[in-house]
Amino acid sequence: MKYYLIAGEASGDLHGGNLIAGLRAEDAQASFRFWGGANMEAAAGERGFKVRDYKDTAVMGLTDVVAKLGQISSNLKLCKRDILEFKPDVVILIDYPGFNMKIARFCHLNSIKVFYYIAPKTWASREGRNRKLKEYVDRMFIIFPFEIPYFTKVGMPFVYKGNPLIDAVDKHSYSRPVEGAYTAFLPGSRKGEISRMMPLLMQVADIMGGQFVVAGAPSRSADDYTKYIGDRKNVRLVFGRTYDILKFADRAVINSGTASLEAALIGTPQVVCWNTSALTYWAAVNILKVQNHIRYISLGNLIDDSPVFRELIQDDFTSAAVAAELARLSDDGRYRGAMLEGYARIREKLGGSGASRAVAAAMIQELEK
Repeated sequence: MKYYLIAGEASGDLHGGNLIAGLRAEDAQASFRFWGGANMEAAAGERGFKVRDYKDTAVMGLTDVVAKLGQISSNLKLCKRDILEFKPDVVILIDYPGFNMKIARFCHLNSIKVFYYIAPKTWASREGRNRKLKEYVDRMFIIFPFEIPYFTKVGMPFVYKGNPLIDAVDKHSYSRPVEGAYTAFLPGSRKGEISRMMPLLMQVADIMGGQFVVAGAPSRSADDYTKYIGDRKNVRLVFGRTYDILKFADRAVINSGTASLEAALIGTPQVVCWNTSALTYWAAVNILKVQNHIRYISLGNLIDDSPVFRELIQDDFTSAAVAAELARLSDDGRYRGAMLEGYARIREKLGGSGASRAVAAAMIQELEK
């Protein structure tokens, strides 16, 4: 069969690559055309063609959207035209809802089957998208257990086969990124996240001393970080080694996102930090958390429905608070042990390995109906 996949971020490329590998294992005649990155390209091999690299299409935040309206429009036109020319058996959308929801509508109007892998997080915000998902998407393939009751309640057809991060984490070949003990800093991938996180993280480095390693996001440049690091000798910037950085770190400070769940699966004690504008925070507290009954911002805590690790949000996110939490992670063995026990519960609730291939098999079964 012919598969057309669209991923717009690093995490989507990671999961897209594992999904393509699963589809190849289940379908000997599979061919692929895709928007993604190196992981998807390597998995597809001679059976695939990359239309656009996600690094050339990524849009980070409202300001970036406005600045790139022309590029976004051009990419949408290219994608639609390319889908029609390729005539796929299915279009598989991977996260990236701003772009992919438009493609879902286009495919629906042109009678092209649509699967959505890693669904838009409508349980957190923009519940109005559920109506469009019901109308445009033939089947959703979700990856979090807490999504099961939510999408059941809203009447959305879905398949759940576990979380592909377990495969990604367990299959990685780990190697130490730097010598000696260090604390990992993961300040996020968006420019706004980095600009809010890095100044405070550098204060933490100054307060605590010791060695710190900043994990550079693949979609960002060194300049996005070095202007904050300055001439500090105890802070190193490393790109392309996020899993290695987490694996060998004594502890980590992580901007809320997929990385916090990756840290839990890898086993790195962590504190999650997040802040934003006053207006966005008001909306998060008064709309998202209240209307959707969300008590945590981190995926790991959401999965376990308990505070497995601490979240320092908005005004609580201070250099002194982060330093104190890092000290506790090192000095309080009972506290650290309880966190690791919580990590085991998170892993158990996500299911075992093999999710990517199981999803691939389910997709093929769906197509053969």
